[in-house]
Amino acid sequence: MTKGKLAVVAIGGNSLIKDEKHRSVEDQYQAAKETTFHIADMIEQGWDVAIGHGNGPQVGFILRRSEIAAKTEGMHEVPLDVCGADSQGAIGYALQQTLQNELYRRRIQKPVATVVTQVLVDKGDPAFKNPSKPIGSFMEEGEAKRREKEMQWSVVEDAGRGWRRGVASPLPKEVVELDSVKALIAAGTVVITVGGGGIPVIDAGDHQYQGVAAVIDKDYASSLLAQLIQADLFLISTAVEKVAINFGKPEQKWLDRMTLKEAKDYLAEGKHFAKGSMAPKIQAIIWYLENGGKQALITNPENIGKALKGETGTVIVG
Repeated sequence: MTKGKLAVVAIGGNSLIKDEKHRSVEDQYQAAKETTFHIADMIEQGWDVAIGHGNGPQVGFILRRSEIAAKTEGMHEVPLDVCGADSQGAIGYALQQTLQNELYRRRIQKPVATVVTQVLVDKGDPAFKNPSKPIGSFMEEGEAKRREKEMQWSVVEDAGRGWRRGVASPLPKEVVELDSVKALIAAGTVVITVGGGGIPVIDAGDHQYQGVAAVIDKDYASSLLAQLIQADLFLISTAVEKVAINFGKPEQKWLDRMTLKEAKDYLAEGKHFAKGSMAPKIQAIIWYLENGGKQALITNPENIGKALKGETGTVIVG
């Protein structure tokens, strides 16, 4: 596909929102700018890159605006799959423009494009009976229970960080626009794709795709993408510099390196990685390595350059 080293970089939707006081579109743009600066470092080191990203908070904002507009002005509500498409465009725009600007500043001639991406899920996936994927902004328990009653939401407690709305999170099966993504990468383009895990669609029959009210885990979708394009590296950019076992406990230990077997053993123990944060990242990497992946890396955005040189981060190998 490409002569250079190929990486899939997965960026968390929460990483674009630094704290409760910095949630505006401009704040998120500045956070995107910081992240793409470090991705530009990768590109400068010779990597070809496909970028996936989360959208949990952003989809929550879009849904909330829709609910308020419907309640106060009688506007039509926006379906969840369309909210996903909206967020793909907006977040993709911020990442695309900031990366374009940074590459131009460095005199690197490399185009950047966002692909609004559908991801096929199984309409019989059991997740549709258990809407537990957290999206949107964090709430106190009282507010969460009130919205559960008033808006018929499912609400879930998210890794000790607060309460959020819960929706179905089926597993990704196919990237619908895969051929387009591959063609862009082969042409030397940095591609922003599977945003928010992709817009979840089902095959209603004879390849007639239909959007569904769900959210696909962005790490799972990015893992699938990395497998399908045979990426040399699957990099998950998150809030921590390294992965820890016994996180938050007195015996906490930061890891520089894990094997696939160690990652599977730690995950199976069920005590090291929080269900709503690190656990899906480890699972996504396990799937990538089990299906021909070469190497994975977890670190925070500001340490991507150092981690690629082996100076920090957690490396996971088969």
